Formats: sequence, C-alpha cells, structure tokens
Amino acid sequence: AGFDVAVEVPVRVRLFRVVDAVDEFVLVVVVHHIAGDGVSMGPLARDVMVAYESRCRGEAPGWAPLEVQYADFALWQRQVLGSEDDPQSLISRQVGFWRESLAGLPDQLDLPVDRARPAVASNRGAMHVGVVDAGVHEALTRVARERGVTVFMAVHAALAVLLARLSGTDDIAIGTPVAGRGERALDDLVGMFVNTLVLRTRVESSASFAEVLEQARAVDVAAFGHADVPFERLVEVLNPERSQARHPLFQVLLSFQNFERAGLELPGLTVAPVELDAVSAKFDLDVTVAEQFDESGAPAGMSVAWTYATDLFDEATVVSFAERFVRLVEAVAADVSVPVGDVELLAPEERVSVLDSWNATGHAVSARLLTDLFDEQVQRSPGAPAVVFDGGEYTYGEFASRVNRLARYLISVGVGPESRVAVAMRRSVDLVVAVHAVLAAGGAYVPVDPDHPVERTGYVLDSSEPVLVLTTSRDGFGAPDSVPVVPVDEVDLSSVSDAPVTDSDRRAVLRPENTAYVIYTSGS
Repeated sequence: AGFDVAVEVPVRVRLFRVVDAVDEFVLVVVVHHIAGDGVSMGPLARDVMVAYESRCRGEAPGWAPLEVQYADFALWQRQVLGSEDDPQSLISRQVGFWRESLAGLPDQLDLPVDRARPAVASNRGAMHVGVVDAGVHEALTRVARERGVTVFMAVHAALAVLLARLSGTDDIAIGTPVAGRGERALDDLVGMFVNTLVLRTRVESSASFAEVLEQARAVDVAAFGHADVPFERLVEVLNPERSQARHPLFQVLLSFQNFERAGLELPGLTVAPVELDAVSAKFDLDVTVAEQFDESGAPAGMSVAWTYATDLFDEATVVSFAERFVRLVEAVAADVSVPVGDVELLAPEERVSVLDSWNATGHAVSARLLTDLFDEQVQRSPGAPAVVFDGGEYTYGEFASRVNRLARYLISVGVGPESRVAVAMRRSVDLVVAVHAVLAAGGAYVPVDPDHPVERTGYVLDSSEPVLVLTTSRDGFGAPDSVPVVPVDEVDLSSVSDAPVTDSDRRAVLRPENTAYVIYTSGS
C-alpha cells in the first residue's frame, strides 16, 4: 500500500504470526524512501531494540535526545545552498559545474541487449552476484594505494572501461549514490540524506588503465566536491530528453556497500533478517560492490551484485558482463600500463566460439552468379518473406517481379556487364530493389549516400562514370547534368515483363569475373 506523505507519517509497521508456528513471527517495517535511506536502517533498528526492551519492563522507551532533527538539516541545507537567482550562491556555482561537466552527454548508453527497449520501462529486475577473489582484491587495493586513489575510484575506472568496451563508445556516464551525511551529528538520524551524482569519463581504447584511473580520480573528486545539488533538481536544470523507457542522464549505477547490516538483539527472542525475493530495476544495470576483509583487516574479496532490467537482458548476458568485469579487474590490477582496449575480455572457449566458429570464412567459393542464386531462391520459396520494411512485407515472388522489370529497363538504356549504375537512395525497399536490378541487368552498382557533401558525391560520379543514377523522388538527389538521374518511383514499368532475366536478354554474357559493385570507402 502506498503512502500519502502529505497527511501521514511515512512509516508502517505490522507484526505477522507465521501459520502453523507456535512462536514464530515476522515484523515488517516499511519506510518510504523520502523519509529514510540505507544508513538510516542502523539507528532505526536500534530504536526498535530499545523500545522493545523498555516495553518488556513496562517502561516507555528511553531514547537519548538527538542533537538535531531532520527538519534542522533541511533548513540548514536550504540556507547553505542559497538561491539559484544569486550567481554567487553555492547552488548556482554547483549547477554551473554540472552544466559544464555534462554538456553534450548522450541521452542513452547502448549496451548489447537481448530485447529492444520498451516504450515504458516495467522496472522488473533480477540479480546475479559475482565474486572478485581475495588475491585480485588485494592487488587492486595495492594499485589504488600506490596511485593515491580509493578502491571505489579503481572499481569506477574498471567499470567505465567495461561499459566502453561493451558499448563501443568512449563517453561513459555512471551514476553513484552519496551518503550526504557530512556532520557527526547526522550519524544517528533517520532521514533521506542520499543524493545521486553523475560520473562522466572519456575512455580511449589506446589509453592505459593508469591514465583512465587518473581521470576517474579527477572526475570523482570534482563530483563529490559538488554533491549538494539534489539530483532531481539537476535533471530539471539540464533538461535532457525525457523518456519513460530509461533513467535520465545515466542508465548504469555503481554503489559501494560500506555500511553495516542492521542487527537486533532482543531479550527472549532469536532474531534473523528475512531476505526479500522481489527485485526491482530502476536502471538498466545497478552494480553493487561490497568489500570483505579477514580478521586482520586484509582484503578478502569483493562481491559484485548485478541487478539488471529484465526488459532488456537475459541472465546469461549479465553473467557474461560479470565474468568480463572480473577478467578486466584481474588484468589491470596486474598491470596498470596495459592499454584498456587490449585487455582480453573473452574466455578462451568464447574466443574459439566467436573467432573460429561465428566468423569462420573457410567456405568454398562458388563460381556461380549472384543472380542465379537469387533466381533459385525465388523458385524454391516464392511465397516466403524476402524484404520487410516500415510495416510492409514483400515475398520473394513479389520482390523478384519488381527487380526483373527494373532490370529490363536498365538493359534498355545501356546497362550491361562492366557498366556502372549509381544508386543514390536512403534506406527503403526501393534501394534493395535497385541493387538487385543492377546486378540482374549485369551491371555494377555504386552506392552513393544522398546526404554526403556535394563535392564528395561529384567525385564519386566523375570517377566511376555511371550510365545513370537511380534514386527516388523523395530522396531529392541532385547530380551533374552529364549524368542522367532516374527516379524509380516515377518510371512506368507496368508493361515490362517480370520474367527472370537471362543472358539472352542482357547486352552481353554475364560472367563471374565481371564487376558486381564499386564502393568508395573513407580512404580510397
């Protein structure tokens, strides 16, 4: 049940008796997040313990008076931050910092997902827990100490590298919560002090991990030094494109779990926590790292919990993320000079699968024609889908009919083996038809991007010397007067035969060694 925080205290407590148990109960305490955070669970548990023990003796709870109340903190925060109308106020200076730091930040980090992002996130989630062993934890701690950074910063740098490698981008934004309890008087206060910061790093694949770590240190120190602007206010100020499909400004959260679990010791009772099975996902990924230490205080490993949105990811995908993260941490903890783009993220068996199986190219090359293979597929499955685009579907039979009619038109205007036809269209069914029609006529197609600069397009056309340019009226393509431009959607082909094109129809015999297409890359 929800709370109306305007009219009721946002805390609810119920005691349930377990069915078929004589003396087993479950105490449920629900606290609205507006009134409490993770650190609040410690003092709240102590308050419950003191109250129970006092009531057992028939006395009212003897809580020690607090130095301050949460209302005092709220008033102090407003006073310290000042007004955004004052350019010299703390909040104005911090807002200016975030405007500069997050300028041009992409709206979304695109990780490899198993399903397309829904229009509205369901917030359903699941969790996978991985482990970084004690040896790697100790090595990473040593690296952090030698480099003058915290273990959090080292983990942040490693996660940024992983996300950069997974997404193929170098602009990585990761959110992180901050406790917001800068004064000792706030330690025992129940309240919502947590804020969220955006940590933005640029991860170049050629950079060493030491360089990424130094950047992470600078980013983190600057962000924590400007941590007073409430995140919700920051979103209002920066005004990114809003979407119910994703979290604003970042989609991956990194948390360091460094507060103690609340425990209860009550007279006459054996008390144990009940773990909640329900997992919600506010973010695409929520990575929670918890350090463990042995009795001497030495690093004893880290647990890494990956909470993920099941809208996007299957468990196997997130498990692979977790395993890659461990490999990455092992590599950079052993050698901080390694370029982050060179770190091997794949397991040996994955490398065999990906490189030797998926990318296997050792297939026999047939001396047959592309056009023959296409015609055979049309004969085998004329009713099967060939092209699906923008809600429309064309079977092989329908598609071949359009291809053959256009191919015969091209032959009639001089297209044949070793002649070229420029195809200047944006993505559409007409584009696919045009490419196949040029091949069927025996010619070679030259792809031309209608959105490229005029100078580049002119160079392509001048050097390739096409018989003509195929385009559509909606593409608005212009070419030099020396090259005929034919909008395929304006050519009447209704009376042209749609039978398969053979050598008897072409201007010359089409052979496997004839050119199929000519492409201009960025360097040729």
